[in-house]
Amino acid sequence: MSTTLAKAGKVDRKWYVIDAAGKPLGRTAATAAVLLRGKNKVTFTPNVDCGDHVVIINCDKAVLTGSKLTKKYHYHHSGWIGGMKAVQYRTLMAENPEKAMMLAVKGMLPGNSLGASALKRLRVYKGSEHGHAAQKPEAYTL
Repeated sequence: MSTTLAKAGKVDRKWYVIDAAGKPLGRTAATAAVLLRGKNKVTFTPNVDCGDHVVIINCDKAVLTGSKLTKKYHYHHSGWIGGMKAVQYRTLMAENPEKAMMLAVKGMLPGNSLGASALKRLRVYKGSEHGHAAQKPEAYTL
């Protein structure tokens, strides 16, 4: 038996559409991270970027289970003294649900160049319309 390893230039990339309407934010993000990383493929190689393109639609209809809407916060810091900002997820999901989904997927990808290149293949949309019909994306069900 021999192990076949994927080459960086010979990876065939597919397009997937994930509908987040009525589904938990974390579960949708975890599924997207697996597809972006390429872990669903037989030819997965950890040191090669062999993932696919992912389009997530209806982010505004994704749900947070339990009391995460009120108890979960997104923190960011400007780097200056007293520059810590905290945004409650109720506000974040109401004003910018694309950012909430992007942050969830980013947290599930590795923090190196492979994760950065995988994040570039993620497209997130608030509504059900997206401009990637020419790529003929497949619907991916959770």
